[in-house]
Amino acid sequence: MTLERLAATIAARKGADPETSWTAKLLAKGPEKCAEKFGEEAIEAIIEAVKGDRARLTSEAADVIYHLLVMLAARDVTLQDVLEELDRREGSSGIAEKAGR
Repeated sequence: MTLERLAATIAARKGADPETSWTAKLLAKGPEKCAEKFGEEAIEAIIEAVKGDRARLTSEAADVIYHLLVMLAARDVTLQDVLEELDRREGSSGIAEKAGR
C-alpha cells in the first residue's frame, strides 16, 4: 500500500543526513516545525478546496498526507497506530464516538 511505503520511507529517513533528504531536514527541525509545516499544507489544501480546483486540491492533499506522516513520525506515532485507532472507531456513529471523548 502506498501509505505504508511512504510511512516506512519517512521512518527510514529519521537518521538520514538532513543535507540529502527533505524528510530528514524536516525531522531534524523537531516536532514543532513538523507540525507547523503540516498546518501550512492543510491551509493550502483548504484554499484549493474552496476554489474548486480539483488538480490543485489533489496535489495539496498529497502534501497534507505526507506532512501528516512526518509530523506523526516526529512524535513516534506510527501509521499503524493511526490505522488501529480508525479500526477501533469503525462501525461507531461519529456523533456517539465524539460524545465519548
